[in-house]
Amino acid sequence: MHEKDGMMKTHEQFADDLALYALGELAGTDRQELEEHLHTCAACRRELQALRGDLGLLGLSSSGPQPPARAKERLLRAIAAEPPRVAVPAPVAAPRQSLWWAWIPVFAAVAFFFLALGMWRDNRHLNDVLAELNTQNHDLTVQLGRVAAQIRMLQAPDAVHVSLNPAKSPRQPSGTAIFSPSQKRMLFMASNLPQVPEGKAYELWIIPMQGAPMPAGMFKPDEHGNAMMMDHPMPEGVIAKAFAITVENAAGSDKPTSPIMMMGEVTAGG
Repeated sequence: MHEKDGMMKTHEQFADDLALYALGELAGTDRQELEEHLHTCAACRRELQALRGDLGLLGLSSSGPQPPARAKERLLRAIAAEPPRVAVPAPVAAPRQSLWWAWIPVFAAVAFFFLALGMWRDNRHLNDVLAELNTQNHDLTVQLGRVAAQIRMLQAPDAVHVSLNPAKSPRQPSGTAIFSPSQKRMLFMASNLPQVPEGKAYELWIIPMQGAPMPAGMFKPDEHGNAMMMDHPMPEGVIAKAFAITVENAAGSDKPTSPIMMMGEVTAGG
């Protein structure tokens, strides 16, 4: 990168010079710096190629988007620096008419530049909008995939519903565990749960046919005593005999450390 006027040129400043370069109106150190930049910047090379293609297709237009102030000022300076043409001896009015026709190609080039630059900027904006829409579509697809997985688990032929009731109470708290061995997923819902002390939480346990209880997730009820754990993985190869709930430290425990508060057995019919 070269220095100009005591400051380092930015990528955007090089991008502003691309249209002047495509018109052949960039000279001196500016042209040298841009050509060196083009060797290292693939994005600017693509933009230059697009500008050259647009200039070859567009017709003369007196209207169009306004170019950047810096590019317009540099282009006008290039026009003013063009050497005057030699006119054939003629009456006094003849040189003015000849000069006017001589400037027409320059005016056409300016019009081409304005219109091509506007189309280039519109194209970049449309690309940004398209990228944002693609991102939103991906996020929506992921969310729909999760919902579909939960629906498949709930509708699986082998889905089992297990109701959990207080171990030593006639009523109040209740819970339901639903799991599918084929889908290897489970969910748990509870209501009327009492609030837990600070630093504590409820822990759900899977009690297998053989072996010790296995932790299946931590949760806390809301202000109404309701709680839900959605779309939890079911340990592979484990045949559940029952589900239970205890109160543990909020960080969780590898084995129950307090009395079972609620428990429900898996029945043969689900």
